[in-house]
Amino acid sequence: MGRDANDPSAAMSALERQRRGLLAGFGASALLTLFPRITAAAGGADTRFLLVLLRGGLDGLHLLPPYAEPAYATLRRDGVVADPIRIDGLFGLHPAMQQSAAMYRAGQLLPLVAVAPPYRQRSHFDAQDCLENGTATPNGARDGWLGRCVRAMPSESALAVAAVMPLAMRGSDRASNWWPPLPRPVDPQLLQQLQPLYAADARLSETFERSAASAGMPRDGKGAFALPEAMRVAAQRMGAADGPRIGFVEDSGWDSHRNQAPQLQRKLAELDQGLAAARDGFGALWPRTVVAVVTEFGRTAALNGTEGTDHGTGGMALLCGGAVRGGRIGGDWPGLSPSQLNEGRDLRATTDLRAVFKSVLSEHLGLAEAAVESGVFPDSRALPPLRSWRRA
Repeated sequence: MGRDANDPSAAMSALERQRRGLLAGFGASALLTLFPRITAAAGGADTRFLLVLLRGGLDGLHLLPPYAEPAYATLRRDGVVADPIRIDGLFGLHPAMQQSAAMYRAGQLLPLVAVAPPYRQRSHFDAQDCLENGTATPNGARDGWLGRCVRAMPSESALAVAAVMPLAMRGSDRASNWWPPLPRPVDPQLLQQLQPLYAADARLSETFERSAASAGMPRDGKGAFALPEAMRVAAQRMGAADGPRIGFVEDSGWDSHRNQAPQLQRKLAELDQGLAAARDGFGALWPRTVVAVVTEFGRTAALNGTEGTDHGTGGMALLCGGAVRGGRIGGDWPGLSPSQLNEGRDLRATTDLRAVFKSVLSEHLGLAEAAVESGVFPDSRALPPLRSWRRA
């Protein structure tokens, strides 16, 4: 039997439903007012952000050679990249970056020139620490900026495809790391720490890479868990309906002091395959994805006496994904003439990497700018965010 409309209890029930509806509506309005950027992103955008850190200092002038810059050939001598994939009147991509060039032509790849963390010296460890902790100095924080980002978001999770939790991801209990089981007891952190010591010698580096690969470290791409597979796994897990919105992948072996041409031929091919693997892994979420490829610093502008490059300052980064407005070069190019180089030897950094990260967090992930500048990147208010990088 239905309840009589004149029954007082029915009237009270209707009033209670109306009251609860008004409270629910007020609550939603209040949340939208207090946290407009966060609520919008969590409620519908469903965006993804994957950070790829290339440890060792990628030579950006080798990945993106400024073939039309007169000083480039003088500085690089026999190390000039032959037949780059010309993408504009000044720059070309290394020939190993074939799939990346296709993404560039599709408007999904944005190379950023002359970027670096605020640390502008030449220590791998200090530069990586500064890049990951998100402050202006090494050891400036005990947690990482990605971890603080996750902590500032309502309920999102994060995944690092790494043998140990990277500093960048520390600071949130909603961040986790995953790595395939090692075939035998090996301390992966020890291997990571040993790698830079062997990288300076071409023969020892090759031996170390074979040994590390047999222990499950991503070294040579010959059956090991190399960069393309790590990026594929991250993308597939993040591409799930309830997957993490933030991801992290790392790769080492980018320190190219000697005979860098064959070393970077192999490493850039892996990076190119990794970007394609990430695109395929994200699947339907690719249009709402940003992948940022970064490194701790650049290399010397001139080739050294052993056909390699030494630690520099200004480097480069890549923004890739369906949410990126690519097909052009971003950043402020300072030039390579002697008067334009930093300390007469390095590409001068003109963009702080924190400005790039701030833009991704606010414009893509929807984190409130106040939260980014006060909690995620403290003391970064004076840094203008990167503009016009995101597809409308």
